[in-house]
Amino acid sequence: MLYWAARIVAGLIMLQTLYFKFTGAEESVYIFTQAGMEPWGRIGVGVLELIAAVLLMLNRTAWIGGALALGLMGGAIMMHLTMLGISIMDDGGYLFFLAVVVTLCAVYVLIENREKIKSIVRSIRAY
Repeated sequence: MLYWAARIVAGLIMLQTLYFKFTGAEESVYIFTQAGMEPWGRIGVGVLELIAAVLLMLNRTAWIGGALALGLMGGAIMMHLTMLGISIMDDGGYLFFLAVVVTLCAVYVLIENREKIKSIVRSIRAY
């Protein structure tokens, strides 16, 4: 049950933020302008978050979605900590909080899939 909840929460958060990235909402434009990645970074990250969310919803590919989500949120958290600050445009740290929640969910998904991931790594090594 917790496994499904982690996948759904992470996926829904990423899907919810897509609206703001794809419509060019003021906060999203501000964030990616500060990072020197507007507009291509905003759209690119949005597409990757959409892919991660879809992969998380499918049982067979949830671990790939978790890995992609972890990478994306790691980048978001690092941007907050190094160039943006925790609070963006007086949001009280809400976007940072969402990135941390998705990160924790993605880590849990990867932990739950550790045997599958180990098996894939072993098969790649053998190849």
